[in-house]
Amino acid sequence: MPRTRSIFVIDDEPSMLRYMQMLLELEGIDVQTSASPNEALIKIESGYAPDLIFLDLLMPEMDGLQLLEQIRSRHPHARVVMLSCISDTAKVVQAMRLGALDYLTKPFQPEALNSVLDRYCSAGDGGDAKQCQVTELADGAFFLTASDAMNKIRAEVELIAQVDIPVLVTGESGTGKEVVAQMIRERSERAKKPYLKVNCAALPGDLLESELFGYEAGAFTGAAKAKAGKFEQCDGGILFLDEIGELPVQLQAKLLHVLQDGEFSRLGSRASKRVNVRVIAATNIEVQASIAKKTFREDLYYRLAAFAIHVPNLKSRKEEVPFLLKHMMTRFAESYGRSPIELSPALLDACMTHEWPGNVRELNNFVKRLLVLRDETAALEELRSAQSRSKAKTAAASIPNSPAELRRMEANAISQALQQFSGNKRLAASSLKMSYNVFLQKEREYSLARGKRESQ
Repeated sequence: MPRTRSIFVIDDEPSMLRYMQMLLELEGIDVQTSASPNEALIKIESGYAPDLIFLDLLMPEMDGLQLLEQIRSRHPHARVVMLSCISDTAKVVQAMRLGALDYLTKPFQPEALNSVLDRYCSAGDGGDAKQCQVTELADGAFFLTASDAMNKIRAEVELIAQVDIPVLVTGESGTGKEVVAQMIRERSERAKKPYLKVNCAALPGDLLESELFGYEAGAFTGAAKAKAGKFEQCDGGILFLDEIGELPVQLQAKLLHVLQDGEFSRLGSRASKRVNVRVIAATNIEVQASIAKKTFREDLYYRLAAFAIHVPNLKSRKEEVPFLLKHMMTRFAESYGRSPIELSPALLDACMTHEWPGNVRELNNFVKRLLVLRDETAALEELRSAQSRSKAKTAAASIPNSPAELRRMEANAISQALQQFSGNKRLAASSLKMSYNVFLQKEREYSLARGKRESQ
């Protein structure tokens, strides 16, 4: 038989304790309550380990944030959901940074409480089952959560969307940073306003500056007439700056000025323009390392990261792979006019053991190929070959090689990365932890060497 779930409610309001105890006990949950933060901490220190803790933010004896820190320091894996009033937004943001999974705004309806229970405290598993929740977004995008990490991001997005500040989304390529940005936009008060995207890695510095800030007629050769940049076009809305880590240093100061003062000048103009634009930025670089190397301004980072969201790689949330596979298969089957494929246990197991270095984007492309080719044997071989290459690469890294062997391995790695990312050189360079310019140089070098060998 499934064991009874246990929940600890800590709140200084007796009426709230009674209300939650009644609702939870109706669900067959074992409920313990405390109106005293100090007593609650003593109870937890004595060994009480509930499946979920509901913790009020504002209590006179001890602030909820202080108690949260105490609980998390003693039990790092404790699952805590904050109870807050609508005016506690800044504190809720801080609580999420301290490790709270989610929040409930008081007063709340039973449906809101049940939704939290479904996500973090499922019957029969002691709170460890992962409930899948999918949110459909515009342009065919979707946001799927079936892990604590992604459920926390969902809660952060729901909260921060309503707070009109910049957001920095970090994470490896292919993890879904743009989807996070899109979800923030659709839940913000600017949802009906303009939403534009600029890939900072796709254009050289001079073109990127005119793309962002616009230009006046005659500002440069070919500028026959004035043109508004993305900041002007996006006035009142949201501008998504993808690959912000690739923004040239000379443009970073101008972007910082816009974020601070809402003012900028077009190229070729001395007049200032004012705009009201919320910026969401994303990057896959190690920002602190770039700051140390002086390739990314520290003041710009802190301005962009008024709230930061880190999207974990797929390798660290493998429990979501079956849900992603099923959802992608259903969506693509419908759009391609084909019947979905039922994954065999062998293929599902291979998907679970695969490292997915390209993250959700790689999984997305894998499902598309499987649906089109309808060849499970080829799909299994693809995953096994990738795993073999990964093991071989790991083993080779620990063995001294001659310069010639090292060049051959590097050339193969570049070729495989280009194949994996369908020829996208920037993504290939990023996956190899190689700067874009060095990647281009080495690609040209190895391509020329290969061409000479083939012509002989």
